[in-house]
Amino acid sequence: MNLYTIETERLLLRKLSPGDLKFVFKTYQEPEIRKILGHNTEEEYQKEKIKFEKGYTSYNRSFENFQLINKATNVIIGHCGFHNWYFDHHRAELGYVIKQEDFKRKGIMSEALSAIIDHGFNSMNLHRIEALVGSENTASLKLMKKFGFIKEGILREHYFINGKFEDSVVFSKLRSDQQKII
Repeated sequence: MNLYTIETERLLLRKLSPGDLKFVFKTYQEPEIRKILGHNTEEEYQKEKIKFEKGYTSYNRSFENFQLINKATNVIIGHCGFHNWYFDHHRAELGYVIKQEDFKRKGIMSEALSAIIDHGFNSMNLHRIEALVGSENTASLKLMKKFGFIKEGILREHYFINGKFEDSVVFSKLRSDQQKII
């Protein structure tokens, strides 16, 4: 399996498309799948398996997700990419996470987002990138500001997390916003 990869200073960003994931689940057994996808727990594996079984895409939307692989150790430390990618409307929602605490607050997500945002506008032909950020997620709110995303509003009690409803701050970045920076 030879997957599309973007290289940054400290990371390899390995793309997993719906077709790639279908191949992985149809070809390998659980131990190999967990290794390929970087699942550290049974819960992570089961969640991914359910998404696969229920279908990753619909007739008019898909995703492009990238594993964040530390170049020094070749270990998967998180993921970053686009979900809710609406082809017809040239827009997608940005999502990202670093799983391991040791890699947080080191500029790694900034490094990854720079490459992923560029990929979205230039390779996926996106016109608009959207992000929904928890109102208490200060690290992600700072990233939105750093990358020139525009705050559009708040979705009240939008997510149910840790036993309570939390607001989401809605951000967007247009292709024309990206071109102003370059």
